[in-house]
Amino acid sequence: MDQKWDDLPKRLRTCTRKTIDRLNFKLMTPVQAACIPLFLSNKDVAAEAVTGSGKTLAFVVPILEILLRRETPLRSKDVGALIVTPTRELAVQIDEVLGEFLKEIPHITHQLFIGGNNPMTDVNKFMEHGGNILVATPGRLVDMLNRRDEGLDLTASVKALEVLVLDEADQLLAMGFQRSLNTILSYLPKQRRTGLFSATQTKELEDLIRAGLRNPVRVAVKERGAHGEEVNRKTPASLMNYYMIVESDQKFNHLVAFLQLHKDEKHLVFFSTCAAVDYFTKALKHVLKKMQIFCIHSKKESRNKIFTSFRKMKGGVLVCTDVMGRGVDIPEINWVTQYDPPSSSSNFVHRCGRTARIGHTGSAIVYLRPIEETYVSFLSINQKVPLVEHVPPDDVPDHTAALKKLMLHDRAMYERGMKAFVSFVQSYAKHECSLIFRVKDLDIAKLANGFGLVRLPRMPELKGREFPDFVPTEVDPNTIKFA
Repeated sequence: MDQKWDDLPKRLRTCTRKTIDRLNFKLMTPVQAACIPLFLSNKDVAAEAVTGSGKTLAFVVPILEILLRRETPLRSKDVGALIVTPTRELAVQIDEVLGEFLKEIPHITHQLFIGGNNPMTDVNKFMEHGGNILVATPGRLVDMLNRRDEGLDLTASVKALEVLVLDEADQLLAMGFQRSLNTILSYLPKQRRTGLFSATQTKELEDLIRAGLRNPVRVAVKERGAHGEEVNRKTPASLMNYYMIVESDQKFNHLVAFLQLHKDEKHLVFFSTCAAVDYFTKALKHVLKKMQIFCIHSKKESRNKIFTSFRKMKGGVLVCTDVMGRGVDIPEINWVTQYDPPSSSSNFVHRCGRTARIGHTGSAIVYLRPIEETYVSFLSINQKVPLVEHVPPDDVPDHTAALKKLMLHDRAMYERGMKAFVSFVQSYAKHECSLIFRVKDLDIAKLANGFGLVRLPRMPELKGREFPDFVPTEVDPNTIKFA
């Protein structure tokens, strides 16, 4: 059962409670009720909780309380707290939450260190305004720690550190940031409170806990059912998870029909590769001209702007890969659609966890081919995720002919489609569930027709094979003009 904020053993400062009330967080979630008292009693915390459980406030609130209770206030360039996250989008989101609280605490400052910005801009901002709380991605933080030649001695600033938080710690390791984390830890004082937050537990994570935390209290928050009973599942009980069995050549048609049916709602649509995101974003814009469709894999400098804009919208579609699958909190996502299943089953949980966050309801659907249907049982056993079948509607309009026509009139779309197809097949061949997802079982003709291809690309996976059900268009690609 969720607890009241007044139930905390140590009463929160008025300025903290004022923001909590203004943001309408009436009750603590279980992970908040478990972690906040531990932080405030000088404990290191290693927390495992389902995605969407309110982990951000579980460390933001105690960070603020700890810094407010210092005997001597922090100077402008003293870094009292450091929050490290795997992605820029998650860092932006946490920084926004911090900003809401710091409206009531103007003497505590914060800075955001993420890639995609000019490093010297970050250096100058810190030199001018300081930063008592830093929210950072690992690569940019290591860069900032090595900027002494530009007059920034961040290594001296972090000697005042009271709290370190590693958010989405399992993803930090999965994305290859182990060396960066070791570098960061080497600069930090040993006498600190450390919080490690994760949705899954791995051997690598256990190694990080042993290296970075001192006698941590382990918190594992279980999901509860409608009657308060503990439920052994890794997604929120308020999330409805569906699957749809559909052939490769009909997937795009069903996606378009689904988005049209729910045109006033907010969607995340996941693809397996960046090339597929690029191609299908253009394809959806061509077919769904009246819907707002965004792509998160644009240039780095505009990615933050797209993410921020989409978060403020009440409807629309954001097409993305797993970069958006961890920790990111976009308000009121109604549907998460997994056009391609992710390469790992744990990412399935994190993708669909972008909806039904912190007590809200939401729905997710994954498109599977008939040969992939056993993945439903695999998820139920391996990830404790129950799925309900969503029967595909009959006679959805065919849009793949429009894609073929577009390819023949735009060389850029032709090249995008070929690249997307190749990247998908290569990604499929590397799927961790290789007994279910096997390239040799794919109906290549139906797959190519589903991509709207006018001819098959040359690639090793197709060498020596014939596909009589795919009828190529007789066209010299060099004669197709760029639109």
